[in-house]
Amino acid sequence: MFGTLSEEVEVKVSADKAWQVYGTLKLGDLAAKYIVDGLEVIEGDGGVGTIVKITFKPGSGISYYKEKFTTVDNERRVKEAEIIEGGYLDFGFTLYRVRFEVKDNPNDEPGSSCLMKTTIEYDVKEEDAANASLATIDPFVALMKVANEHLLCST
Repeated sequence: MFGTLSEEVEVKVSADKAWQVYGTLKLGDLAAKYIVDGLEVIEGDGGVGTIVKITFKPGSGISYYKEKFTTVDNERRVKEAEIIEGGYLDFGFTLYRVRFEVKDNPNDEPGSSCLMKTTIEYDVKEEDAANASLATIDPFVALMKVANEHLLCST
């Protein structure tokens, strides 16, 4: 069972400035500070192949997962990561991919705002199809809010 979830928000900073957070490990640092219990870089420097372990706060339903950055495209400002251990994989998911995209806002003056889009793609084994309801964009919406507040305060 394949599914997708996405959310797009406007940020009143340039796409280049937003990418300096979303396209790097700075996004993980913000998550570790405000949203999750911890984030540990297992391997890499933020580029393709980087593996991070994300530990969640007690009571969140998932204790941890490891994700691997599979795409970091600085030109298109797209970053993708897939869970490779723990988390949703323990509930019958065979794929859980998160994509961040930062685009210039075509409805605003150049460089004055951008659109930040987060998309989750997931696939669940048929026998675990009931667990598809566990997939949620909410933590990433919360992360976008924290990152966007950080970006606005640092302008």
